[in-house]
Amino acid sequence: MLKLYTSPYSTFARRVHIAALEKSLQLESIVLDMAKREHRQAAYLALNPYGRVPTLIDGDFVLPESTPILEYLEARFPEPALLPRDMRERAQVALHMKLCDLELATPNYTMIFSKRFVPQDRWRVSEMEAAKKPTERHLAILDKQLEGRSYLVAERFTLADLCYIPFLHFRSLLDVAIPANVNRWADALLARESAKATVPPL
Repeated sequence: MLKLYTSPYSTFARRVHIAALEKSLQLESIVLDMAKREHRQAAYLALNPYGRVPTLIDGDFVLPESTPILEYLEARFPEPALLPRDMRERAQVALHMKLCDLELATPNYTMIFSKRFVPQDRWRVSEMEAAKKPTERHLAILDKQLEGRSYLVAERFTLADLCYIPFLHFRSLLDVAIPANVNRWADALLARESAKATVPPL
């Protein structure tokens, strides 16, 4: 059975759990207590020297980081498909996955992490403020791309949409106005059974 080192609080690990549910895959979850820094212990660092979750174990194959894990699961278990067959549409999915990490997840890491886990008097306010402008720009681009559409690519649910779900879950924490098309898209994605089944504890 596939094993996944994970945390219920990890947005990136949640992506893999959503994909597994969409594909009806069984995962053995190995939950790391990150508050106790289990992700920094030598045994785990031997698997993932960056000390992050998720990390997938498939037999003797070890793969960290959510995006390559999603791509690996798609190649290993191609049905039901979370990628289009068309080469150009697959490239568009890869682009959206990259942009999700670069333009939404990375700038908003401090914002989301702080509001979930850090007392307000310890917030890094300057970093949180700096995230607003690039976030607004990215959401405006997404809003235009979603005009008259339900999904980002090929008018079907793909890994492009899936990658955004854990971050859209926390859109109310971003301190920016969420455009109408992005809100509509987010509401639909978060209503999927795989999204509802993986809601984090906080």
